[in-house]
Amino acid sequence: MAGTVDPQRWHGRLAELIAEYEVPGANLAFLHEGEVHEFAAGLLNVDTGVEATTDSLFQIGSVTKVWTATQIMVLVEQGALTLDTPVCEVLPEFRVADPEVTKTVTVRHLLSHTSGIDGDLFLDTGRGDDCVEKYVAACADLAQNHPLGVTQSYCNSGFVVAGRVIERLTGKTWDAALREQIIEPLGLTHTWTLPEDVLRFRAAMGHLDGKPAPVSSLMRSAGPAGLISARPADVVAFGRAHLGTGLLADPKAMWEPQVDIPNPYTLGRQWGIGWILDEWQGHRVISHGGNTIGQAAMFWVLPDTETVVCSLANGGHTAAFHQAVATELFAELAGITVPPVLGPPAEPFQADRERYTGVYQRAGSRMTVSLREDRMFLLVEPTGALAALQPPVEIELVAVNETTFVGRPEGDPQWLSAVFYELPDGSPYVHLGVRATPKIA
Repeated sequence: MAGTVDPQRWHGRLAELIAEYEVPGANLAFLHEGEVHEFAAGLLNVDTGVEATTDSLFQIGSVTKVWTATQIMVLVEQGALTLDTPVCEVLPEFRVADPEVTKTVTVRHLLSHTSGIDGDLFLDTGRGDDCVEKYVAACADLAQNHPLGVTQSYCNSGFVVAGRVIERLTGKTWDAALREQIIEPLGLTHTWTLPEDVLRFRAAMGHLDGKPAPVSSLMRSAGPAGLISARPADVVAFGRAHLGTGLLADPKAMWEPQVDIPNPYTLGRQWGIGWILDEWQGHRVISHGGNTIGQAAMFWVLPDTETVVCSLANGGHTAAFHQAVATELFAELAGITVPPVLGPPAEPFQADRERYTGVYQRAGSRMTVSLREDRMFLLVEPTGALAALQPPVEIELVAVNETTFVGRPEGDPQWLSAVFYELPDGSPYVHLGVRATPKIA
């Protein structure tokens, strides 16, 4: 079983882990046996040399989506809408390219990443209070990545639309509604969304290839999908509220499985309402991760042990770092073994690789699978607004079974998994990075 937590040990251990995984700075907080422990190590910015402290703000990225989903659930409990309310009932002006999806896509589809709407439209619509409204108007040209409701594919654009639903029902900007619905009721002092507010605190800068990123944050229109900056203790307080009735009368409604994730080896096996769902040694795990420009976050809640952990980092091998933190910390706090990341099999597996070669494409990414000298390669080429910040990456894929392959970029300690599968109509897809990408050639 787990032993006594030694906070002093974690001060030193966090410093060791950031050195091992080349992370400039990190911030960690966890709830254990009713007490919150906080730790920080390294630098917020390698150019300025400002040290990370426990009250420093890091970008939590897509962990924001759990907050946005919670805002929707507050409105559901107030009777303003239901999860199965069509989006167009709240936003009559809402359009996407498919007219049938325009009419039938529901709030539940948005919050469970099953809408099929191309999800990686990063569009700067200005800094005004109308930026989310303008973004939703720009969704009129978004095509379907997959048919409505037939599979799961991560959808940032769907959460911005959900943010606009919140704006329409509250009469406030998403940022202001977030403060009124969650931040102020929980008494959170170090949780902000706008750069001019974040700058009032010690704030982490993202790093790419060991250097400060060329821009500090995503555009404001991405707010409901990923623009919260916070200290981890505030995120832990938010997680703690989901263990009781601090925000919602029934937070467990968000833990109900909505869809199986075709690739269960990345973050979890299923998606709930906002939350990613998994099970470790019989313990329910609800979690979410987040990545912005050179920053990465992980957030885990184990309801039955009332353990909440938030780990934030500003560059380096962040996925491997978060995995190492979780593996060591959950063993110590709860005596639970975190499943290892899927890697190559002990014995080589001979898969029919030829059937998977070709081009796969969706908004934001083009992927090419090829065979060369009896080796299988995946070339990932970012497209769109963030392409300049993410160079193309090619990795060799190794078969684990007939449909599952793993690979890792050169110099990266963390394996990535790709699952090739077909929709019910036979359409071929690859599921990588919690996104479904259709084969186009």
